[in-house]
Amino acid sequence: MNTAQFLKMFYSIIGGLGIFMLGMKYMSDGLQVTAGDRLRNMISAVTNNRFLAVIIGTVVTCIIQSSSVTTVMVVGFVNSGFMTLGQAIGVTLGANIGTTITGWILVLKIGKYGLPILGIAALFYRFLRQDRWRYIALFAMGVGMIFFGLELMTNGFKPIRTMPAFEQWFHAFQADDYFGVLKCAFVGCVLTCIVQSSSATLGITIGLATAGVIPFHTAAALVLGENIGTTITAWLASLGTTTNAKRAAYAHVFFNVVGVMWITAIFNQYIGLLEFLYQLVGIDPNLEVLKAGDLVIQAKDIVLQNDKEVFQTAAGTFVEVTREFPHVTKGIALVHTCFNIVNVLIFLPFTRTMARALTRLVPDKPFKEAPHLTLLDDRFLETPSLAIEQSRVEILRMGENVKLMLDKLRRVIADGDDSEELVKKLFHREEVMDIMQKEVVVFLTELLSNNGSHEVAYRCRRQLCMADEYESVSDYIINILKIHLRLKKDGLSYPEAEMKGLIRLHDEVTAYFELVDTGYEKRHSDIISKAYPRADAITFLFRDLREQHLQHISKERVEPLISVSYTNSLNAYRRIKDHLLNFAEALSGQK
Repeated sequence: MNTAQFLKMFYSIIGGLGIFMLGMKYMSDGLQVTAGDRLRNMISAVTNNRFLAVIIGTVVTCIIQSSSVTTVMVVGFVNSGFMTLGQAIGVTLGANIGTTITGWILVLKIGKYGLPILGIAALFYRFLRQDRWRYIALFAMGVGMIFFGLELMTNGFKPIRTMPAFEQWFHAFQADDYFGVLKCAFVGCVLTCIVQSSSATLGITIGLATAGVIPFHTAAALVLGENIGTTITAWLASLGTTTNAKRAAYAHVFFNVVGVMWITAIFNQYIGLLEFLYQLVGIDPNLEVLKAGDLVIQAKDIVLQNDKEVFQTAAGTFVEVTREFPHVTKGIALVHTCFNIVNVLIFLPFTRTMARALTRLVPDKPFKEAPHLTLLDDRFLETPSLAIEQSRVEILRMGENVKLMLDKLRRVIADGDDSEELVKKLFHREEVMDIMQKEVVVFLTELLSNNGSHEVAYRCRRQLCMADEYESVSDYIINILKIHLRLKKDGLSYPEAEMKGLIRLHDEVTAYFELVDTGYEKRHSDIISKAYPRADAITFLFRDLREQHLQHISKERVEPLISVSYTNSLNAYRRIKDHLLNFAEALSGQK
């Protein structure tokens, strides 16, 4: 083979791999947008029911088309406290089943139609205006790219059969015995670690097997190693996270490594059982069909000419021979699926045991770990539907901070507990709110700049508004605290009537906050129907308390600082109510 032929082969392989991986991304993006709320609702529905967690992990991974992305998300959710370790293990088990969908998509055998599907879908994507149909076209475009890329890779691998040096190198990795299986699994693991996508390495494996470069047994062993290699992404995602998030990543590694270990130990028996199943459904993954045009020929009739396998017809012309393995893709897909399903069935009863074992093996740190927003990074931006759910979790956490601040402020005002420790905690909470709001804004701004769907952009704008409203509420809570501290410093206090009124207003505003925050947590977009009358009631109470105070100071003398402090505190509570009403309007889609 000369340099030009080698470069042609290399360009076909590397170009096909690139198109294949880009197709996986486009198909995933299209599915995510069309799935929309269903995907977010599934993640939110994860419970301690291990079976439900596995089902959700499977379905989400089928939609995202990447177990790596799912497990990275799981690590992030555990890091933020949104998901427990037990729930994470269940979802991770399901992700390993969901990732096998790629092999079954490739079973469709529409490689030669990949390019026209890509072209037609691209035209629809370019000219359609409705968001949903555009992303359905994007999904179809991704499917076309996957099959076109696989076709390019397969055609690129074909010349290897006529190159003794390459063929001899590939023969060094044959799953003929236990150590051969381990070598193949190691190669699959390393390749997946490099590419960071088990779907891409599965495509390479199928391309090699379809071209006849490697036999079915070797492809099956490579697939086993790819299951270990895919865990590297979740492990990298766990670096710098909380201890519980690290445990979730280690659970993924443990599950796949142990599974591959016991399967490789009985590899021949495992493949023998699968081949028995293949016979029942009438397929043979080792079957090779030689064709010259439309004519099926025998191996003995093949001649080598200019590094090409050709067949001489009766007319004396030479026709290039193609080697087809009609059932090898089905065989590889079944190997991948059976391995993961059997592993899940074995490990599923022991998820809680695994969680306890990981808790002992990876002990908690001696200091408190605060789950900050470091998990909101670029990895989440690859899956907008889940990224927007993750930022929603952080806004709920901002709400938890607001609730704590309101409770502590009541202790200061009503109970007179203005201890240095309590005051410091309030000021610290306000600083935390500033940081949280800034990081949420940065994350959502990056998400908006990714040219996602209109639905994602709409949710981003609403969440930006909500984060700003909660941060403003925390500012006014601190303003009320400063007013009270300044009054206390001067040795003054509110008269009994004003104190009772202020506490009553505080309780009403706190109840209003709980109404709005619960509505956001429960996704009650119709909360505005309750928010408006409650807001009007607080406004009426504010005016009533202000009028009572004005009557009071007109009848007897009150220190000017007390009057100013009381009026400013009333105004601050009214502003808190206004920001909470803005939050409710954003939740209902009015802002």
